[in-house]
Amino acid sequence: MSVPTVLENILARKVEEVAERRARISLAELEQLAKAADAPRGFANALIEQAKRKQPAVIAEIKKASPSKGVIRENFVPADIAVSYERGGATCLSVLTDIDYFQGADAYLQQARAACKLPVIRKDFMIDPYQIVEARALGADCVLLIVSALDDVRMAELAAVAKSVGLDVLVEVHDGDELERALNTLDTPLVGVNNRNLHTFDVSLETTLDLLPRIPRERLAITESGIFNRADVELMEINGVYSFLVGEAFMRAEQPGQELQRLFFPQRPVQNVVQELD
Repeated sequence: MSVPTVLENILARKVEEVAERRARISLAELEQLAKAADAPRGFANALIEQAKRKQPAVIAEIKKASPSKGVIRENFVPADIAVSYERGGATCLSVLTDIDYFQGADAYLQQARAACKLPVIRKDFMIDPYQIVEARALGADCVLLIVSALDDVRMAELAAVAKSVGLDVLVEVHDGDELERALNTLDTPLVGVNNRNLHTFDVSLETTLDLLPRIPRERLAITESGIFNRADVELMEINGVYSFLVGEAFMRAEQPGQELQRLFFPQRPVQNVVQELD
């Protein structure tokens, strides 16, 4: 019998977690909370407009830990990190809410979004319409749909629910087959290519470069994971990729916003962000 991969373990736990959450708050209650939430901030539009100018459109991630690396950041204050990112030039935020594998929390998303004006994606493993409505109730502006975690019917269903509650969708792929499924199933303009294999957690930037010719021009290609230095950024920009999702490189830096600025906007004066996280 084969050993379950990291992704398979996460998804099995997610089924249990959704059942636990349903028992605490009904879908009907969540729907009321979603209607009462602040208006969405336009996650997709913010990225598209920035990338059109051939300027880095950075989704800066707020992440305390990961299954492969353990705790990444001990000094973890989501509101302060959000402000830091905003000062450093981020276009959007990504906030991990998965508890068991990433030490995330719903409250982290709420705290980060309240501290800044940036649109925020709820970064989690979405498998049920309940989680989509829950994301909007928490104040999220976008949700992540991971193709390797969903069949086509469920993927389309979750995207439809997202649209109905005003959420943008970032669809994430890891290979050509997943890209084809995503393009055939969803009309979202945001296509994320995760350079990390979610079954092995190995990382290669070639994943983005290999899939790039197959992503239609009307879609926005977003490279995810594995961006650690200026050379990585320049490699993507030379190939016409201006949208990035970056977490670990920022989270390991003493000043996350300064590291964002150093990697993506080296021409800007650093004094813009020197007072962050005091």
